[in-house]
Amino acid sequence: MRQMAEKIIKNSIAAVLPDEAVARYLNDFKCRDGGVIVVSIGKAGWQMAKAASEILGDKITKGIVITKYEHIMQPLNNFECYEASHPVPDKAGFDASSRVLELTQNLTENDLVLFLVSGGGSALFENSTLSVETLQDVTKQLLACGADIVEMNTIRKRLSQVKGGKFAKHCYPAKIQSIVLSDIIGNPLDMIASGPAYPDCSTSQDALDIVDKYHLNFSDEIMALLNEETPKELDNISTVITGSVEQLCEFAKSECEKLGFETMIVTDCLSIQAREAGMLLGNMARTHSRAGKKLAFIAGGETVVKLTGEGKGGRNQELALAAAPVIDGLNACVFSVGSDGTDGPTDAAGGFVDGTSNSKFIELGIDVAVVLQKNDAYNALQAVDGLIITGPTGTNVNDVAVVLIENC
Repeated sequence: MRQMAEKIIKNSIAAVLPDEAVARYLNDFKCRDGGVIVVSIGKAGWQMAKAASEILGDKITKGIVITKYEHIMQPLNNFECYEASHPVPDKAGFDASSRVLELTQNLTENDLVLFLVSGGGSALFENSTLSVETLQDVTKQLLACGADIVEMNTIRKRLSQVKGGKFAKHCYPAKIQSIVLSDIIGNPLDMIASGPAYPDCSTSQDALDIVDKYHLNFSDEIMALLNEETPKELDNISTVITGSVEQLCEFAKSECEKLGFETMIVTDCLSIQAREAGMLLGNMARTHSRAGKKLAFIAGGETVVKLTGEGKGGRNQELALAAAPVIDGLNACVFSVGSDGTDGPTDAAGGFVDGTSNSKFIELGIDVAVVLQKNDAYNALQAVDGLIITGPTGTNVNDVAVVLIENC
């Protein structure tokens, strides 16, 4: 089952790599008289920029990439490449974003900015009147309280000078053509990377409600910024979406079917606590293990983790770990991965458990409930060879979790 899981993961993610999608769009791309400036941000930033570099070549007058640490594979012609921290921003991201603003200042209506956007851009592309340390504290509070990505970005775009349509205003009157790799359920363009080049659909009141909901501890300076409205109309933008979790789920379904599993996509909108999702999928395995057939169930989306401890892990690892006691003794497995190849602040893409995992935990003296309370899924899964490690994949279209049930 582990071998089948790795094959499903590898082939599904390969099918949603941005290269081909970006290439399809750029093959008919028309540059303006002023040339084209390429700005590529996010965890798939280098991969998307590479496709643009290969197709547009010398038509690119300036190019810049901001991506996550260890995601730049090699230098790119006509590009400055920077790495920064994710999911918590750092000074490197601030400095790289300042360089983007330098390269795109004083543009004219003859200029064109090709804006390549992928998930992670909210942390990586950042410029603010607030200090790096202040924004780091805001991000850590949002991550710890269990806020989902839309709630997080509703807050973050109001504290930024580039998010929430403000980058598009900075580039005006130049035209911005955005190519977006979606990492948010439903593909809301104003929320992906916090919408630097798209009108903001959220309001200041939405942001204030989130502060109240999670009892966030924000300074008067932050609260003042949250009360400032973001751009609601932009007339210099055009946007296309090149990839999404819906596509990832379809490719995973196809891979499962090739392996002989009768397969159903349960949802591509999974958005609950990671440990709850793990127990849910585990219970699905337990219910359907009595069918006597090879079955697969797929759930795409992005779960959340509420921090109750100081351990090491990520939402996909926590999902898998939570399923282990539920599927104990079954001829079944549950695995979950982030399509970008990194799950939380770890080198793992996700986690894998099967019907033997729980007994292994017990033998090692590992109490799954205690581990989940400590948010230490990484170390528990590592002890039973349950980590899935892919390395950076070059794409980012949410997560996919799979249940496989063999004949019983």
